[in-house]
Amino acid sequence: MKQTEIKESPTEELQERIAELKKAFSDLKMAHTITPLENPIQLRMQRKAIARIATELTKREVQ
Repeated sequence: MKQTEIKESPTEELQERIAELKKAFSDLKMAHTITPLENPIQLRMQRKAIARIATELTKREVQ
C-alpha cells in the first residue's frame, strides 16, 4: 500500500490489513527458515508495510 492509500483508508480497514500482513510476514519468515526464499527482499518489504500502517494507526490514536 502506498502512503496516500493508507491515509485515506478507515481505521478498521487498516487494523484488518495489519493483521493480515503480520500473518503473511510470519508465514514468509517461517518458509525462509526452512528453505531460503527466491526473493528474500519480500521480508523487508512486508516489515516496512507493517511499520507504515502501524505508524498511521499510532498517529490517529494520538490525535
